[in-house]
Amino acid sequence: MGIFGAMTTAISGLTAQSFALENISGNIANSRTTGFKRVDTSFADMIPDLPPRRELSGSVGAYSRNTATVQGDIQSSQIGTHMAISGEGYFAVRERTGEAAGQPIFAGSQLYTRRGDFELDRNGYMVNGTGYFLMGYPVNPQTGAVTGSSTQVLRISSNNLPARATSEIEYNVNLPKYPLTNNADPVVAGSELLTGALYTGATVNAADENGFLDRTIAGQSVTVYDSAGSPVNVQIRWGKTTNAAPETWSAYYMSDSAAAGATPKWTRISNNVQFNASGQLITPASGMIPGFAFTVDGVTTPAIDLNFGTNGLTQFADPNGQLVPNRISQDGYPTGTLQRVQVGEGGRVMGSYSNGQTVALAQIPLAQFPADNLLKRRDGGVFEETLESGQELLVDGGRNILGGSLENSNTDIADEFSKMIVTQQAYSANTRVVTTAQTMLQDVINIIR
Repeated sequence: MGIFGAMTTAISGLTAQSFALENISGNIANSRTTGFKRVDTSFADMIPDLPPRRELSGSVGAYSRNTATVQGDIQSSQIGTHMAISGEGYFAVRERTGEAAGQPIFAGSQLYTRRGDFELDRNGYMVNGTGYFLMGYPVNPQTGAVTGSSTQVLRISSNNLPARATSEIEYNVNLPKYPLTNNADPVVAGSELLTGALYTGATVNAADENGFLDRTIAGQSVTVYDSAGSPVNVQIRWGKTTNAAPETWSAYYMSDSAAAGATPKWTRISNNVQFNASGQLITPASGMIPGFAFTVDGVTTPAIDLNFGTNGLTQFADPNGQLVPNRISQDGYPTGTLQRVQVGEGGRVMGSYSNGQTVALAQIPLAQFPADNLLKRRDGGVFEETLESGQELLVDGGRNILGGSLENSNTDIADEFSKMIVTQQAYSANTRVVTTAQTMLQDVINIIR
C-alpha cells in the first residue's frame, strides 16, 4: 500500500492516542471522585495478512482496560454511615426510578459500587452521593438475628427500641469471712452473725429493721426492669448465719420501702449460700439462684436468675469486713429512642439508643465476581453484571468493610501526567508521519506536472 498505507496507519495512531488522551482526561477529572476506578488504555497491533518477508508492522487499535480490582487509598470520615471496602468486593445497590406516596420505587436490576458515602435520607434509606440505595439484610434489634434470606433495600427504622425485661443478674462479689456489722465485736464470739428469730425468717418487719441492719452488711443495689421497661431498684443485704463448716449466708432484698410497724420490709432471697474452708462457693452448686421474682414497692419483676458463676461469689478475708463488688450487671433495659446510626465491625449497621443500648439494625454483605474488570461501567460509580463478568456471589463483609471511612479514587495524578506526555509525543509523531506522507504524495503529483 506504500504511502497511502503509511498515512492510514498514522491516522489509526492518531485515533488510538486520542482515545488514550480521553481516558487520561477522565481519570484526572475523577481524581477526587469517591470510589472511582480509573480506566487505562491498552494498544493492540493490527497486522494485515501478507506473505513472508512482506509483513508490515500494521496499524493500531486502542481498548479500555478497567482497574476495578485496584484498591484506592482509604481515608477516615467523621460520618458514621460512611464505609470503605478494603480488598475485593462491591456494595449492592438499587437505582430509584420513581416515587409513589412519598416512597421511592426501585429498578428491578441490581447494581454494584465501591462508593461508600452512604447517609440516611428522610425515609431512613441509606443513599450514597450519586443517589443509589444500599442493599443488605435487616437484623432484628432485639435478637440480633438476620431476618430473611435475600437482600433488600435497607431502611433503618426510627421506632423506639422496645424494652427488655431483666432475665439475669450477674452478681460477682466477695463476701468477707468476718463481716464487720454494727454488732460485730472481736471479743464476743458470733457477734458478727445474723441471729434471732426476728431477723432470720422469710421476711423482716419494718419494726425490726434496725436490728436487721445492725446484723447484716450492704450488698449493693441493682436496677432491673419489668416487661414494660419500668425500673425496679433492688437493694440487697447479706447476713452470715453460721461459722461452722460449711459457712452459710442469707441474702435479703428491700421489698417495701414504705413499710411500717409489723409490715414486712425485707424479704429473703436465700438462706443457703455456703462456702468451703477455702472461701469457694459450694451451695448453690449451679452457681445460680434461678427464677426469683422480686417484688419491690408493689411492682413484681419477671423471674430473674441471680447468677454468681462458678467463681464469681467468694468468701475471702477482707480487712474492711464489707462486701467488695467485682461485677454487678443485668441484661434488661427500658425503651429507647434512636440517637445515632453508624457502621460497625463486620459490616453491621449499628443503632445507638437513648437507653444506652447499641444494637445491630442491618447486615451489609459484599458482592464478588469471577471477573471484576469485565463488569459494565455506568454513571455514578456503579457497575452492572455482564455475561463475561460472571454472576455475583454474596459474602460476609467481615473485616473488609471499614466503618467511618471512604475509598478514594485510584487515579494517580503523577502517573496520569506521565502517560499524558507520552501520549502527546506519540500523537505528534503520528502527525509528522501524515505530513511526510502528504509531502511524498505531492512529489508524485509534481512528476506529472
